[in-house]
Amino acid sequence: MTAYDLLTFGEALVSLRAAGPLAAGGPLTMHLAGAESNVAIAAARLGHRAAWAGRVSDDELGGFLLRQLRAEGVAVEHVTRDPGRPAGLMFLERRTADLTRVTYQRAGSAGSALGVDDLRPALAAGARVLHLTGITPALSDRARAAAAWAAEAASRAGALVCLDVNHRARLWSRDAARAALTPLAGHASVVVASADELDLVGEPGAGEETLVAGLLDRGVSTVLVKLGADGARAYTRDGVRHAAALPVTAVDTVGAGDAFTAGYLSGHLDGLDLAGRLRRAVTLGAFAVAGHGDWEALPRRDELSLLDDLQPGSTLR
Repeated sequence: MTAYDLLTFGEALVSLRAAGPLAAGGPLTMHLAGAESNVAIAAARLGHRAAWAGRVSDDELGGFLLRQLRAEGVAVEHVTRDPGRPAGLMFLERRTADLTRVTYQRAGSAGSALGVDDLRPALAAGARVLHLTGITPALSDRARAAAAWAAEAASRAGALVCLDVNHRARLWSRDAARAALTPLAGHASVVVASADELDLVGEPGAGEETLVAGLLDRGVSTVLVKLGADGARAYTRDGVRHAAALPVTAVDTVGAGDAFTAGYLSGHLDGLDLAGRLRRAVTLGAFAVAGHGDWEALPRRDELSLLDDLQPGSTLR
């Protein structure tokens, strides 16, 4: 038996959240953030053996990140403590009810020093699914090489490799992202992207159907296109299927895409068909947007049905 159901790696960030503009001052609350750790936590909450690998600072902030992951049941035995680099920081300010602005301080962080040797033990332990995002390769040349190595090694070992494009314009340009992520997608079984990210793993400016066809021809088995409040489309060699979003009151959209991906991968691990995987994906996405925080509102397995036939203002007694 493999050590993990799901293995992921990247940079875990200390997220400092403000209820209003940062320039106005006021209290900040400290949270764990990071696309990959969001997926690991979501999977662990659903009962899967999830692990996160990476580098964190060897100080109180690094300790905070590890404590949060352990508390959520995520395995962290393959995390390296880096005494010479700081934790990456992410500041979120709620500018209006409909707009949250993010600022990063992650240059030279522990996470950006991630290398192949940091990932070898975790990959050697074995995983059914390797999840990676387009964020990690944007952090540094060293992290980019590590992501490419891990994708190839996991694919060669028979794991399902999932790539979430997850483009961060403040980290790198679209051209730089395309140059790194297009070859990376060649090792993936599942590619996840929003509609405006798809051409970062294919021909610039091509239409959605052309880009999807190119990915399927390269060996990708499923392409998931996230549509926000309109749900998602799933493309396979058998055609396309649309999944509607669950109707909930959105209060915080940060982390919704990670939740969607985690739900899909959870469905795969449980052996669900495509419709079942998509249902779980949109369910986790709905939980994410209906609660505050990147991952705090995500459900346990026995809560997956809570949003079925939900009425506004419902109270369970």
